[in-house]
Amino acid sequence: MRHVPRKRFGQNFLTDESVISAIVGAIAPQQHDLMAEIGPGLGAITRPLARRLDRLHVIEIDRDIISRLRAEFPAERVAVHEGDALEFDFSALGARLRVVGNLPYNISTPLLFHLARHADAIVDIHVMLQKEVVERMVAAPSATEYGRLSVMLQYRFEMERILEVPAAAFNPAPKVESAVVRLTPFPRLPHPARDEATLGKIVAAAFSQRRKTLRNALKGYFRAEDFERMGVDAGLRAQDLGVKDFVRLADEILKQ
Repeated sequence: MRHVPRKRFGQNFLTDESVISAIVGAIAPQQHDLMAEIGPGLGAITRPLARRLDRLHVIEIDRDIISRLRAEFPAERVAVHEGDALEFDFSALGARLRVVGNLPYNISTPLLFHLARHADAIVDIHVMLQKEVVERMVAAPSATEYGRLSVMLQYRFEMERILEVPAAAFNPAPKVESAVVRLTPFPRLPHPARDEATLGKIVAAAFSQRRKTLRNALKGYFRAEDFERMGVDAGLRAQDLGVKDFVRLADEILKQ
């Protein structure tokens, strides 16, 4: 039966076989891998993964698609988890989890942050996102695209852009270009923060108004003499600081 894509679920289904092949090749699934696919949709990536794996877990919210998946795949080969990926406990699937998916663009950022909270249980993540989001994820300090998303993901992951995907590879075609990115959790954080919640607050505050200097953006946290003591130029903007710098600021708050 024909499925009508639902805008509220951000459904754009991948149909280009060459792109599908390239993505599966980049994932390089091995038979015994523990793997979860977010948003399997009509099964473009699900089918080649299921052929290579002993068992695949998929998380889907659309009940019509869930019915199709359960009809097509035996439960012992593809375990279908009904629900919102934003609320799914990925750690419950087990350690050394590999995550893949064509993420709904309307929830991609909160979903990335949600996956980051389960990073200790994850081996790697291969996801397709809006190209602009991927550019923000991998951006270096001082780049126009560099922002809160860059800092918070680079704190926890090594990231590599794998391939770009044209809008024509989907049905219906989205209005934006897409890209596939690989995220690999650091086995040991390069710059561990004393409190990650505090780090998140500082980064959010610093980027809340990008044109403001640190002196103004973080005036609720630091005085001029605090910046001087730390040797941080208060005239810089958030986009000029690296992950290590933000961790240093966050740790300083806990000393006050």
